[in-house]
Parts: sequence; C-alpha cells; structure tokens
Amino acid sequence: MIRINIASVYVDDQAKALAFYTEKLGFTKKTDVPAGEARWLTVVSPADPDGVELLLEPDGHPAARRFKEALVDDGIPLTQFAVDDVYTEVERLKGLGVEFTQDATDMGPVVTAVFDDTCGNLIQLAAMK
Repeated sequence: MIRINIASVYVDDQAKALAFYTEKLGFTKKTDVPAGEARWLTVVSPADPDGVELLLEPDGHPAARRFKEALVDDGIPLTQFAVDDVYTEVERLKGLGVEFTQDATDMGPVVTAVFDDTCGNLIQLAAMK
C-alpha cells in the first residue's frame, strides 16, 4: 500500500521557514541534517509526530521560484492545513503577527482562510463543518 510520507513546501530561507512553521504555526522539527548547501529539514504536527512530514525545501531552482510567484500573483495557496476551527486559528495566528490574504470565510461545507508564510507561499487553513 502506498502512503504519503513527506510533502514539500518550497521556501526562500530554511532558517526563516523553520522559525515560522515552529514558532507561529506550532509544528515540531522532526529532521534536520545537512544536504549539500542546504538541509533536509522537516516539521510535523505535534498532534501526529509520526505522521506526514512537511519538507521545508529550498526554492533554489528557478522553476520553483517562478511557480511560487505565479501562485501568489494569482492568490492561489500552495497547500492546505487542516484545523478544528478556522475562526479560532485565524485569531491565534493574527495575534502572533501572521498576515492573512483571506480571513476566515464560510464556503458552505467548509470554512477556509489563507495566510502568507513569509517564505514565498500562500497557505490555506480549512475545516469541514
């Protein structure tokens, strides 16, 4: 059976990304090993420390940067994180200085919000009703 082990998010600065994803979002650092000029750097949800890892992957390849810029220019989130209550999470994150491009919005069966991860990406929060 195939299962998801690692998902990537391209970041412009791994140290800045680690600080944001741990200090603001509350993820926990899982792996941090040298990988050439960069690091193999992953974070996990403390609610599932043995679950899917999020790789904070350098966006050094020109195509990665263009891809990220195109998504941001069009207001499209790169990925989505699940939360229990989008409204509560938006208020918590705003209190930590996180900037949102879309406040919590009722979309029918789901509530979503979109924030800037400070590393070149828009990230969506979502909760099914």
